[in-house]
Amino acid sequence: MVDVPTERFEELVADALDGIPDELWRLVDNLAVVVRDGTDGSSLLGLYEGIPLTERDAGYEGMVMPDRISIFRRPILAMCTDEAEVVDQVRITVVHEVAHHFGIDDDRLHELGWA
Repeated sequence: MVDVPTERFEELVADALDGIPDELWRLVDNLAVVVRDGTDGSSLLGLYEGIPLTERDAGYEGMVMPDRISIFRRPILAMCTDEAEVVDQVRITVVHEVAHHFGIDDDRLHELGWA
């Protein structure tokens, strides 16, 4: 396990988000991304909670709470041996969860190598 301070981990998440192409990022709608510590021993690295863009209809207008992506710091750190691995795993996890926002399921993400 490697230790990456929370502030640095948040920077890595921000860098991963910055790596998403602008033409895709412009399509993101009503989404918050947060870093959470997570639970020791958990294999859950990230979690998307919300209504994917592909499932939104006219009823999704007005004052709707944002969808949320949580990136779990401790489970990611527990599976990595150095910061370079953390950078890679954060990028994979962020892309994976943002893909869920676009309506891409786990099976398709496995096919694409983002799982």
